[in-house]
Amino acid sequence: MEAHRHAKPLRSHSMSASQASPAVALSGATSSRRTIEVVLALVLAAVIAGIFWGEQRYPALIKKLHAGQSIKVSGAISFDALLPVNPGMPVAVRVGRTSVNWIWTNRFGMYFAIPFGAAMMTFLARTRRPRRFEHAAANVLCGAVAGAPMGVCSNCATPIGQSLLVSGASTRMTVAAMISSPSFNPVVLAMAFSLLPWQMAAARVLVPATVLLLVPLLIPEAAPPLRSITLPDWDTPAPPPVVAVVGAFLRNLFRLTLLTLPWMLLAAVLGALAAELIPAYGTHVPVSVLGVIAVAILGTLLPVPMAFDVGLAWVLYKAGVPAPYVATLLGTLGVVGIYSLTALGHELGVKSAAKLAGTVALLGSIVGLAFLWI
Repeated sequence: MEAHRHAKPLRSHSMSASQASPAVALSGATSSRRTIEVVLALVLAAVIAGIFWGEQRYPALIKKLHAGQSIKVSGAISFDALLPVNPGMPVAVRVGRTSVNWIWTNRFGMYFAIPFGAAMMTFLARTRRPRRFEHAAANVLCGAVAGAPMGVCSNCATPIGQSLLVSGASTRMTVAAMISSPSFNPVVLAMAFSLLPWQMAAARVLVPATVLLLVPLLIPEAAPPLRSITLPDWDTPAPPPVVAVVGAFLRNLFRLTLLTLPWMLLAAVLGALAAELIPAYGTHVPVSVLGVIAVAILGTLLPVPMAFDVGLAWVLYKAGVPAPYVATLLGTLGVVGIYSLTALGHELGVKSAAKLAGTVALLGSIVGLAFLWI
């Protein structure tokens, strides 16, 4: 009787262990599969970035750096001018051609930004690691460090930022990376300090650095996304990891293209309108406080390509444009733009985008007034 009484729990324990082993094996297989997909998505993002940096972006930036004082600006808001624009053309024609030139100049950055953003969406969807730090300063610092070598302007950083935001990444980390990429690229900084007086080059660093410090006050941190629990479909075998990652990448690529394209076209038209309708001779009138403020607002909104701020500042400075206007443009151009602001307004709210734009314009005005009074 005593032996029989002890045999039941032993047999019950043996059955439960046997029943649990398939679940443990399934969990291990799922974890291993997720790891493989994470690595594949990360490799895909690294390959896209490596091709862009090695084949186009850094060779082009270094070429501009070596051009030195011979650097040229061909379009109103672009380095390249696919279509000629002259003051004698009707306004609609000038705006249309300037829009096309802007898109043409940003084509390489977009060739990188949209596929890279899709790869990051694929990667983040498969990793369970935290996508943010507990402290705001850590999120901003991480975004600033990651963005500096990225080598894309605020326009081309926008699709990447959109992909991170819809994937649940830290809003402050994302905005910091979008600001840091055009503002703290080492090659562009070298261009600024080699072409312009050190006070102007320092102003170009001071404005975005101050904006980064203020990001925790300007941009609220979104709550982490809630993950739904889904049960696997036992009747349909899971595709191989490579097929799953490629399929998810293509879906994300299509989604991000639809998310990006309307804002890109809007930015091209609005930027062209601002550049073509505001008279160029305005920067040659006597310097005034209102003039500095107007230039700061214009510099904040214009969606310029990578390193265009330094190139345009040098051209204007060499042409004799007053230093307060040049310094104001240098401090505001490229930090944000109408493209990044409208996209951030859509993702984070108009209030956050307005506060970010107002801060950049205010700091640019302070820089310009400082040059006016010294």
